[in-house]
Amino acid sequence: MATPTDTSSPSADAPASGKRKLWLLGLLVLVLLAGAGTWAWYSLVGRWHESTDDAYVNGNVVEITPLVTGTVTSIGADDGDLVHAGQVLLQFDPADSEVALQSAEAKLARTVRQVRGLYSNVDSLKAQLQTRQAELQKAQQDYNRRKMLAQSGAIAAEELSHARDALTVAQAAVNSARQQLNTSTALVDDTVISSHPEVMAAAADLRQAYLDHARTTLVAPVTGYVAKRTVQLGQRLQPGIATMAVIPLNEVWIDANFKETQLRDMRIGQPVEISADLYGSDVKYSGTVDSLGAGTGSAFALLPAQNATGNWIKIVQRVPVRIHLNADQLKDHPLRIGLSTVVEVDLHDQSGPALAQQPPQQASYTTQVYDRQLVEADALIARLIHDNSAQGKTANR
Repeated sequence: MATPTDTSSPSADAPASGKRKLWLLGLLVLVLLAGAGTWAWYSLVGRWHESTDDAYVNGNVVEITPLVTGTVTSIGADDGDLVHAGQVLLQFDPADSEVALQSAEAKLARTVRQVRGLYSNVDSLKAQLQTRQAELQKAQQDYNRRKMLAQSGAIAAEELSHARDALTVAQAAVNSARQQLNTSTALVDDTVISSHPEVMAAAADLRQAYLDHARTTLVAPVTGYVAKRTVQLGQRLQPGIATMAVIPLNEVWIDANFKETQLRDMRIGQPVEISADLYGSDVKYSGTVDSLGAGTGSAFALLPAQNATGNWIKIVQRVPVRIHLNADQLKDHPLRIGLSTVVEVDLHDQSGPALAQQPPQQASYTTQVYDRQLVEADALIARLIHDNSAQGKTANR
């Protein structure tokens, strides 16, 4: 009986097995090269950079709130308008504050004249004391002369008694005048008109009235753009009510929320590259790490997580990192508060601290738009004191 012929042979399987081994070897080489490339990229590049897209533009939102009660009569800017520091934003009806200011001016003028009277009274009492002392000296001399005459019998004892009574009256008059002088002197001692307590109290009232009147005009503390306007004409506002905000867009920064596992090598001062979703990857911003947050975002939440509960689940926390932006780049490509960004921190330079080592040496933000108010008030007070103190002659005693 014939059997089928077996067509496979060792010589036919050898090429297929060789190709398979060659492919496997090539795949192994590719895997090794990929692993080596990944390791090299991580060692040379990846480990020195940390990035996140959980980053947003932030900035100062300067709320405009009144300090006095008033009715709005004028609105000087609307949402989106550019305003400069000192520019008028709101105007209240000034009628009530003007009346109060005029009353305070009159009170200060009247007080200055009354205090002038105190100084004049002291001068008058000094003259009276000198007169009483002269009368006392004359009465003493008359008594001494009559006493000698009485001893020789030249005058009657009754006349000597009258001289003694006159001396007693003159002494009492001197004591009374001296007491009145001391009382009046105590009211003006070691003071001039401008530093007299009553004048200073009236000046303080005038200064407050002047400030209340000046505060019926609300000005922009900083240069920026108006946002969140809620005030309307005719609205009666109370102190502390938010009316609008001014946002200086040239001073914005980035709040980047990095995972806690990304902060090990992050230091203050490290360079940062930023791209905003508004402009895409074509526009790059340069910045530096300004500070690392003192706590995680959840720790400062309105309702912080209670990690001690029984159903606790560990979640990787995020820490806010503030990034300072290059102001010159913001001029060409301005950003708005709240915009999304992607940041990448270069970790090569780790010489900086992880936390600030020194307290601030000066104020971070200041404004001088309110300084003029007190200067103008003091100038008004000085003029009123001068005009009501005999052309300032008594004020320089």
